[in-house]
Amino acid sequence: MKLSLGPLQYYWSRVATMQFYESACDWPVEVVYLGETVCSRRHELRLDDWLDIAQMLAQAGKVPVLSSQVLLESGRDVNTLRKVTEQADYLVEANDMGAVRLMQGRDFVAGPFLNVYNGPVLDLIASQGAVRWVMPLEMGRTGLAQLQQDRPAGLETEVFAFGRLPLAFSARCFAARNRNLPKDNCQYVCMDYPDGLLLETREGQGFLTINGIQTQSAWVYTLLEQIQDLRDLGVDMLRLSPQSQHMDAVVHLFKDVVQGRIQAADAHEDMLPLLPAKACNGFWHDRPGLEWVAPVSERF
Repeated sequence: MKLSLGPLQYYWSRVATMQFYESACDWPVEVVYLGETVCSRRHELRLDDWLDIAQMLAQAGKVPVLSSQVLLESGRDVNTLRKVTEQADYLVEANDMGAVRLMQGRDFVAGPFLNVYNGPVLDLIASQGAVRWVMPLEMGRTGLAQLQQDRPAGLETEVFAFGRLPLAFSARCFAARNRNLPKDNCQYVCMDYPDGLLLETREGQGFLTINGIQTQSAWVYTLLEQIQDLRDLGVDMLRLSPQSQHMDAVVHLFKDVVQGRIQAADAHEDMLPLLPAKACNGFWHDRPGLEWVAPVSERF
């Protein structure tokens, strides 16, 4: 089972972003997804910069993948998408059907936002050129098990296994609205929240995380303790979503469990202090996403 580093969801400074990926060259991940998937107004890095990072990672033995933006809002966004899909040096992760169409049958990764929930859709994206698909974030073990039985031959399966879940995208910028700023003059305030801005209920309970136009889970989704189950289901790759602190330690913990050097329960305990918020795994167990369901061995 391989590990991938998902696309950066947050808006970090150019220096912080470059340092992050320079460090990632030495991490035990095989695949690294790159590019702006959330908001085109985030301009610290342009496409050429992401291509430079891809070249650096490729020289370090990683497999770079360029991720397309999820919600396109302008002609400029479409032009950037065309440039991403037209380049031939790196595999592309298609995050909407427009990107799939632009790939014109060439190999691509079907991102989690294509909403592949049944066998016929899985067959469809495979026929369009998908070589790997990423399970929808709200799908649980039951749904994945069924799709793994229906999976076309040669199609790899990737599962989002760590990070705040990107749940929804909107034309409105919630980070700007929080500062009483219009979206067109957002002043890039989402850079002030390197792991997103927690949204609480009136009772003070964590509910969601604001990340520009993106809404994320309040808690950090982790399937570290389900790695053996994922392996038994035939999952090929686990996606770890970047966070601003301790990402190297998180990656190494996942790798240690995958390779059997440490027990999953022990690794989970070591990981908890590294998280920016509580852990959750409800979706995997077909329960509300905010919930934490302990493995059977920990309940008795």
